[in-house]
Amino acid sequence: MAEPKVFIKTYGCQMNELDSEFILGDLLARGFRRAENESEADVVLLNTCCVREMPERKAFGKMGLLGEMKRDNPNLILGLCGCMAQKRKETLFKQMPFLDIVCGPSQIGQLAEMVVSVQRTRTRQIRIEEDAAGRLDFRKASRRSAIKAFVSIMHGCDNYCSYCVVPYVRGREQSRPPEQILAEIEDLAGRGYKEVTLLGQNVNSYGKGFAASYDLVDLLEQVNQIPGIERIRFVTSHPKDISLRLMEAMARLEKVCEHLHFPLQSGADRILQLMNRGYALADYVRLVDALRAVMPDIALGTDIIVGFPTETEEDFRDTLEAMRRIEYDSAFIFKYSTREGTAAARLPDDVPPEKKKERNQELLELQEEISLRRNRRWIGQEVEVLVEGPSKRNPDKMMGRTRQNHIAVFDGGTELAGSLARVTVVRATALTLFGELAQRGDASPGRALAHRRRQLRPMRRTYNPK
Repeated sequence: MAEPKVFIKTYGCQMNELDSEFILGDLLARGFRRAENESEADVVLLNTCCVREMPERKAFGKMGLLGEMKRDNPNLILGLCGCMAQKRKETLFKQMPFLDIVCGPSQIGQLAEMVVSVQRTRTRQIRIEEDAAGRLDFRKASRRSAIKAFVSIMHGCDNYCSYCVVPYVRGREQSRPPEQILAEIEDLAGRGYKEVTLLGQNVNSYGKGFAASYDLVDLLEQVNQIPGIERIRFVTSHPKDISLRLMEAMARLEKVCEHLHFPLQSGADRILQLMNRGYALADYVRLVDALRAVMPDIALGTDIIVGFPTETEEDFRDTLEAMRRIEYDSAFIFKYSTREGTAAARLPDDVPPEKKKERNQELLELQEEISLRRNRRWIGQEVEVLVEGPSKRNPDKMMGRTRQNHIAVFDGGTELAGSLARVTVVRATALTLFGELAQRGDASPGRALAHRRRQLRPMRRTYNPK
């Protein structure tokens, strides 16, 4: 009998991507094979997100098309997992009677067993209870890359931003024990991985609830000592929880990259308060100034929501001015959509759709101008690139990312994949740096740190962001 094939489609954040890698790895270990697309699969799983309306609508539409496929192939097993499954629970079976599996994000460790059970009994399976997802052994994961990997350090969120469903679908914050995380990263390093990204809904809270004092800085210091790992990133950071100690650790630890995703969400204090973000714009700007004081070459990314309930034209102009003042290297900009069960759902969604679209476009155009200007500052400079492989748009060239997370495309051979290379930037667009290979093998983290320290400006020690 032929081995069954499985296809997984992922919607949403890096956490969902990592969950999909674990699910696939667990199924492959049980004798399944990876399918290249859903048409050749015996099992199709959608790993879903419901933080925003668009991914949820896409998942619904995709599962509807798969239901039509099942009419022609009744043996096809269809599963929906992730945040959308946790949110809608049993109602998914009523909405999609062809569905076989519903599995919440805390239960993905049981998903492979659920698939096997459906194969054997042809009865529906549902798992939506909250559980300790930290017990998962992510060393089983079937990684998309052989060079860089996501590593979960915590799950859940305690912040309850008024627009966000994460605390309701992923639960309260739980940090993974550091020994589990370090063992996983040591395993990755032993298999040749060069970069790890530490994941959590709010990594700045890592360690909360531990009996002994241990936080994100302690974890970064230990990961920084693991041989073979050349780069460390982490997402996502909530501004209200970042500390001066973490900022200084980022500048001090040579493997921690000069890049931070630092969501603002709005530039209007009134909207920030309605969002329950826990800071005012002036507080946020002071944090940005502090970050750039200890790391002058840091690249900052953000999330912005336009059209939040009651957002006025003046509120939106405040956001525009904040974007101009801060000058992010990149930004994810979203139109507000009501999420059932959140505090914001009780507010009137009174910004017309056409106005949301207009404001969204205006911010996108502004960010493109800013990104182009900031990227052009790298022209003529050498940057360190972790080479990932041939460029998707031009296979004759190689691509990778700088320490600041900029995409870099340059001439070079496939033998460079997985290595650190020095590239001289000769041209830049809003999204990409284009360059020429300067040298290879001399791009050590130590050199990068020495260069960074020469640029450091003194920081006022009396300021404490906490």
